[in-house]
Amino acid sequence: MSIEVQALTKSYGQQKAIDGISFKVQPGEIVGFLGPNGAGKSTTMKIITGYLQQDEGEALVAGINVMTHPLEVKKKIGYLPEANPLYYDMYVREYLDFIAGIHKLPARKEKISQAIQVTGLTPESKKRIGQLSKGYKQRTGLAAALIHDPEVLILDEPTTGLDPNQIIEIREVIRKLGENKTVLFSSHILQEVEAICDRVIIINKGKVVADDQVSNLQRGGKDVHVVLVTFQESPGQDVMKEVTGATSVIEVEKGKWKLETSNPEQVRKQLMELSLRHNLNIVSLQSESHRLEDVFRNLTS
Repeated sequence: MSIEVQALTKSYGQQKAIDGISFKVQPGEIVGFLGPNGAGKSTTMKIITGYLQQDEGEALVAGINVMTHPLEVKKKIGYLPEANPLYYDMYVREYLDFIAGIHKLPARKEKISQAIQVTGLTPESKKRIGQLSKGYKQRTGLAAALIHDPEVLILDEPTTGLDPNQIIEIREVIRKLGENKTVLFSSHILQEVEAICDRVIIINKGKVVADDQVSNLQRGGKDVHVVLVTFQESPGQDVMKEVTGATSVIEVEKGKWKLETSNPEQVRKQLMELSLRHNLNIVSLQSESHRLEDVFRNLTS
C-alpha cells in the first residue's frame, strides 16, 4: 500500500487536532479527504509528508515510517500545501530548476519540460510566477510537486480560490495524474470530489466518521438502488409486477414509479422492454442517490 495511517494522534496544547485516526490508501487510488474547517485534514497531511510529528501512532508511505525515515519518505511524495509556497520574483522554469536542484535530479531540463507539459503550464512558462493567474500559480505548485516523479501525491485544497474554468482544468490534471500515482487530496468542493474520486474519507473533530466508496455513501452504505421512472400513460400495478428485478415497486404519483433494486441496470432494461410490450411512453428514467453534500452534512453536523 502507498499510505497507511495507524492510530494517529496530534494535540495543540489541550486541543486534539486528530484523535486516533486510521486509514489506508492503496496504490493507484484517488481518495478525497474531507471534513469541515478545523477537522484535522491539514494536520494529518502534514504528518504524512513529514512536516509535523505526531504525538502517538504511525504514518507509513510505501511501507516506510515517516517519523524514523523522513527524507526517504519525502523522495516518494509530491506535496502541494494549502498555502502554495512560491517565489514570485522567479520565472516558472527558474523556480522548477531550483526545485529540481533540491531533489538532485539528473536531466533537469527534461524533467522541467515534462512537468510543464503534464500540468498545462506551457503557455505561461516564460513568465515570472508573480505575473501568473491564481490557476497557473496552482499549476506551478503542482509541477513542483511532480518534478521528481513521486509515487504519492498529497494535495491540500488544490483548487482554493480558482474560478469554475480553472477548477475543471486542475480537476482534469489530477484525474490524469491518478492514472499512475496514488493521490490523497482535500477539498471543500464536493462536486469536484464526486467527479474525481471513487472513495472518500471524512473526518470530523479529529476522528474518521466515514471511509467508503462514494456510491456506497450516497445510498447509505446499503446495496439498494432507487430507479425512478415516469410514464406518459400510467400503467397499473399488475403491469409493473412484470419488472422482476425490483424488490419494491411504488407509484409515488400518477405515472411516476419508484423501484428499489440491487441491480439498477437490469431494472432499467426491464422497464424499456415493458414499455415496448405495452406501448408505453417513458418520459424520464433515472437512478436516484443522495448527494455527497447531504451525506457530508449528516456526518459532520
